[in-house]
Amino acid sequence: MDTVKYTLSESQMPTAWYNISADLPSPIPPVLNPGTGQPISPDDLAPLFPEELIKQEVSRDRFIEIPEEVHSIYCQWRPTPLYRARRLEKALDTPAKIYYKYEGVSPTGSHKPNTSVPQAYYNQKEGVKRLITETGAGQWGSSLAFAGALFGLDVEVYMVKISYEQKPYRRAMMETFGARVIASPSERTDAGRKILQENPDNLGSLGIAIGEAVEVAAQNEDAKYALGSVLNHVLLHQTIIGQEALTQLEQAGDYPDILVGCTGGGSNFAGIAFPFMGAKVRGEKSSIKFIAVEPAACPSLTKGKYTYDFGDSAHLTPLVKMHTLGNSFVPEGIHSGGLRYHGMAPLLSHLLELGLIEARAEKQLDCFAAGTTFARTEGILPAPEANHAVKGAIDEALRCKEEGVSKTILFNLCGHGHFDMQAYMDYQAGLLRDTEYSAAEVAMALAGLPVVG
Repeated sequence: MDTVKYTLSESQMPTAWYNISADLPSPIPPVLNPGTGQPISPDDLAPLFPEELIKQEVSRDRFIEIPEEVHSIYCQWRPTPLYRARRLEKALDTPAKIYYKYEGVSPTGSHKPNTSVPQAYYNQKEGVKRLITETGAGQWGSSLAFAGALFGLDVEVYMVKISYEQKPYRRAMMETFGARVIASPSERTDAGRKILQENPDNLGSLGIAIGEAVEVAAQNEDAKYALGSVLNHVLLHQTIIGQEALTQLEQAGDYPDILVGCTGGGSNFAGIAFPFMGAKVRGEKSSIKFIAVEPAACPSLTKGKYTYDFGDSAHLTPLVKMHTLGNSFVPEGIHSGGLRYHGMAPLLSHLLELGLIEARAEKQLDCFAAGTTFARTEGILPAPEANHAVKGAIDEALRCKEEGVSKTILFNLCGHGHFDMQAYMDYQAGLLRDTEYSAAEVAMALAGLPVVG
């Protein structure tokens, strides 16, 4: 009953990213200019992103070619392995078959280089010298620092303060790659100073860090902004994960009945799910169930409102229609820093509204229990964020046991937890606690939403 590994050769790696916008039954609502309330134009985005990424953001082409320079760098760690988790199946005594796609083999230990490399490539090609970004747990920041080093770009990272303090080794990795790391909120920006004046002990959030990064990028002509999740072009780059998984499952002679991913901004869930979702909406496959698992401490899909909101707390970004808890929402300092975002990717939010995915919110302790079970059976220590997907997969496998049915479950193990040992130490010591938000608290967070005509 050992774990079974399915691998691909470099020649089998996808040569194009899959764009689900081409297959949606209805298009996602437009992004709006907050000043005019009208759909934004490419010129509105030009101060922040290079031309090619803007084109990808609005493209309706089903496939977008991966540049050769990007493809060759991908080959350092791609294709990534797909595993059949037989030891986990045995421990759960389930008739279900469990597969996981493992993205922790990348240079920075997560799925994030799948988009950091093309973003750095397109910026360097356009003559950009500096990239400004934010990061939650540090997986995105370290991945952009890695990509910046490859393409000779200076990288500045605004790291959410609670993660800056919790995860010093992620910060050290970014600095080793040459990036400058600033705890957010900071005194370096107007957005940060305003937050600190109101609350000097603010733990920070991705919304605050995004505001600081966007402010710096917009004020410097030699700089552009880079984002690790949420936007269409970011989710697009991650679809190489699901495309590889499709081919690997063909090798296994299998196809998922249930697909699970964790969600914060949406990039890792989209990466594994969108190629399978495309097959479903095109009518090629119809039975697959998609489950997005988020933290109960930051429940944008399960308790948020589907409406227009700013992507940042400083109101510097355009307005996007998404499931949101309100741009001023600051979650508790849970160890899943990469999932502490007030909103959700517009594409995922749209799919939830269409009834094509379902969302669940899980408590921190339950997720660490699931991750510990996974580590003890499969030998891989998941990142705290990935533990949410592990929890969802285990729950589905146990449901199969209760019902006496054999189903195929696929989930994305988006990164390892080697830089998150303090989180596991706190869990083992009984120092972690669960946090949930009442309807009243959610209503208060949503009170400051922008008014859109």
